[in-house]
Amino acid sequence: MFAVHLLAFHFTKLKEDQIKKVDRYLYHMRLSDDVLLDVMARFQAEMVKGLGRDTNPTATVKMLPSFVRSLPDGSEKGEFLAVDVGGSQFRAHRVKVFDDGKQSSELETKFYPSPKEIIQGNGAEFFDYIADCLSDFMEAENLKHKKLPLGFTFSFPCKQTKLDEGVLLSWTKHFKVRGVQDTDVVSSLCKALEKHKELDLDVLALVNDTVGTMMTCGYDDQRCEVGLIIGTGTNACYMEDMRHIDLVEGDEGRMCINTEWGAFGDDGALDDLRTEFDLELDQGSLNPGKQLFEKMISSLHLGELVRLILLKMTKDGLLFNGKVSTALLTKGKIEMEHVSAMEKHKEGLSNTKKILTELNLFPSEEDCIAVQHVCTIVSFRSANLCAAALAAILTRLRENKKLSRMRTTVGIDGGLYKTHPQYAKRLHKVVRRLVPNCDVRFFLSLSGSGKGAAMVTAVGYRLAAQRKKIDAALAPFLLSLDTLREVKNKMRTELEYGLKRETQASATVKMLPTYVCGTPDGTEKGKFLALDLGGTNFRVLLVKIRSGRRKSVQMYNKIFAIPLEIMQGTGEELFDHIVQCIADFLEYMGIKGARLPLGFTFSFPCRQASIDKGTLVGWTKGFKATDCEGEDVVDMLREAIKRRNEFDLDIVAVVNDTVGTMMTCGYEDPKCEIGLIAGTGSNVCYMEDMKNIEIVEGNEGKMCINTEWGGFGDNGCIDNIRTKYDKEVDEGSLNPGKQRYEKMTSGMYLGEIVRQILIDLTKQGLLFRGQISESLRKRGIFETKFLSQIESDRLALLQVRQILQHLGLDSTCEDSIIVKEVCGAVSKRAAQLCGAGLAAIVEKKRENQGVERLQITVGVDGTLYKLHPHFSRVLQETVKELAPQCDVTFMLSEDGSGKGAALITAVAKRLHNVGQK
Repeated sequence: MFAVHLLAFHFTKLKEDQIKKVDRYLYHMRLSDDVLLDVMARFQAEMVKGLGRDTNPTATVKMLPSFVRSLPDGSEKGEFLAVDVGGSQFRAHRVKVFDDGKQSSELETKFYPSPKEIIQGNGAEFFDYIADCLSDFMEAENLKHKKLPLGFTFSFPCKQTKLDEGVLLSWTKHFKVRGVQDTDVVSSLCKALEKHKELDLDVLALVNDTVGTMMTCGYDDQRCEVGLIIGTGTNACYMEDMRHIDLVEGDEGRMCINTEWGAFGDDGALDDLRTEFDLELDQGSLNPGKQLFEKMISSLHLGELVRLILLKMTKDGLLFNGKVSTALLTKGKIEMEHVSAMEKHKEGLSNTKKILTELNLFPSEEDCIAVQHVCTIVSFRSANLCAAALAAILTRLRENKKLSRMRTTVGIDGGLYKTHPQYAKRLHKVVRRLVPNCDVRFFLSLSGSGKGAAMVTAVGYRLAAQRKKIDAALAPFLLSLDTLREVKNKMRTELEYGLKRETQASATVKMLPTYVCGTPDGTEKGKFLALDLGGTNFRVLLVKIRSGRRKSVQMYNKIFAIPLEIMQGTGEELFDHIVQCIADFLEYMGIKGARLPLGFTFSFPCRQASIDKGTLVGWTKGFKATDCEGEDVVDMLREAIKRRNEFDLDIVAVVNDTVGTMMTCGYEDPKCEIGLIAGTGSNVCYMEDMKNIEIVEGNEGKMCINTEWGGFGDNGCIDNIRTKYDKEVDEGSLNPGKQRYEKMTSGMYLGEIVRQILIDLTKQGLLFRGQISESLRKRGIFETKFLSQIESDRLALLQVRQILQHLGLDSTCEDSIIVKEVCGAVSKRAAQLCGAGLAAIVEKKRENQGVERLQITVGVDGTLYKLHPHFSRVLQETVKELAPQCDVTFMLSEDGSGKGAALITAVAKRLHNVGQK
């Protein structure tokens, strides 16, 4: 028993001594975590360099765009072919994908040899051989009668400008085919396939084996957004944000980037980590100075690296009694399968002894221990370096998503990862140590990269079908110039109907006289009160106007909420609430005893008989108070003041917010004779010649007309451009059949139009995985402010997703792109329609003045115009296009509904005083 223990102790001591000896000898191959973190940082810097347009030409890590923009979502279906070129064998695949809710698929594969004379011969023979393999496969599978899409997995660095095109940059691994570099490999394959008249194949996608691996794993695990190959060659790909890819136009969505990381270090960035054995291996390779990182990692080179180390150690007298055998002198004699077998520690030294004996090395027990440890150090270094570069990719993904912690999946393929007994475990352990804030699942690709090429093709098919449906849904929102001219002409006709006595009663555009007969001239002065009612808030203002050289307007205001029960209660309750707010303000300002002139901005359609009389035509914007329509709102306000019996006011003018906007801008610019509101509601007013206003007596001078153009189209004249979504919104509104133009152009309704489109697209399975969430069913959930945020050019898709998540809509990156597109289509149409209407007004003004060219200013207010990132630009461009003889200046109004009401009151007082004199 003692002898056995002694023997075991002797063996352990012997093993420790041999391991220490090898550790000292290969000290530079053992990499600490600090060194790996440094490698990680270097690789991150190379990634940034590869993504930049200016720095890419000198980058070693090429970061090639793959034009794969979407991962599988489980709804793919169909039959596809794939051919896989780049490994030790060529492979042909037939893939059937079923849309059965289970994400099931069938794969048939046939392997073909890759003879040396083919992979190191000329290009024509190389592609003819691939076409012959495909022809044989289709014959065997009885597919020659079918027209099928083909995905081409080509595992070499290619520069792509689209999905079905790729120019070979350089050969790697042991391939060296002449006449192919710098040519499009898809074209070459197509030419070879054309020789087979019996084949009818459509090459739809060229993908790298790494991308194919990611797509294969992505079909089973939708978190998979990284692909990794560790086999004969090594490479990684991942989904990068488009905004970071300078080499491709556009910044929406994501695209898979094929890093081609094998060339990392070709510029000397890893020289401090390369050993004498790495240098010797590189010098003896087919491509000296190239693919240096790959030569430190891939299975094609690790066996040779072990051979060079064993040869040097033998020459130094540390192995095999210093006897150098033929095997140690023969390049390629030790292969990766030998290294993997010798590292099966559970089998002790028996495998190592057997392999070394077969190589005529006749090892001692000490030799076997040392050789086994050399294999461990070489393969461990490979796993460490691979982990450091992968950790850099994972960190970039996490930072792109702005997450403190990230869950993701890495799809992996390759012989080294699959067959080496320790490699996978080592890689996982080191990655998790280097990026502790990433929860990484490693998903082994069982179907290889060929199925991935078929999946890319399948995803392409799905996206093309989806694109067709999305385009069909949004097509009615794309208005041609001719259609916009037609809208302008119809608006012009409706304006004329509204001005004429015999047609005014039935006109949809009411053209209401405001009895505002002048714009500010700068002599206005005094203290005025203004009330502003037009939305969910109500304001009371004190406005002090000074004239002369120190011309100025000072304002003090207070905002009061109008609860929904008052908006939709009785008229008496509404006006009592307004008077309560006025009383609070007068108390607050200490002016309850003063009888001040008051201007009342009442932003609803009113028929006026004079400047201080306004009969409500009908409520808009969600108001529904009873006993108000057909009543004089000024009288209702006076009655409410009387009921309270606390103060008295001189109500001089009732005005629309649009008129207030025009007056505010007119105070600054005398050319301002049009007011536009593009906000919660939509409306325009303008100064019309009295002679054209048949419903008001007198032909001298001008009067401001409140068009109330929101009702344009209520007679069906623009039904040809109304979509099914507009009809849904109209039917669900408080006033069906009314204000149709406003419902297509104003902020109150745009979000609701978007919601209707999103519901339709979701029902078609094009959004949110086909699931209509509870929040999407809620009317009004999609406020117009979200359109402005989503369409902002400065907003990354990640932030768009956050907005949608805030709304309870769990979206993917692709969903976010579609939502952004929908918002863009709806808001662009709104701006164009608004522009067409405004073009009709400015053309009318030009004709009124009888001038060849009109110079005019439009005062504008409203959150849609002010806050939406594109609305104002599209509106202005449309006016310019449709009214080319009018030079229109757009001037933003500062508080038209408050300051404007006070200015109208001041102008009315001035004109009244002039009249008295």
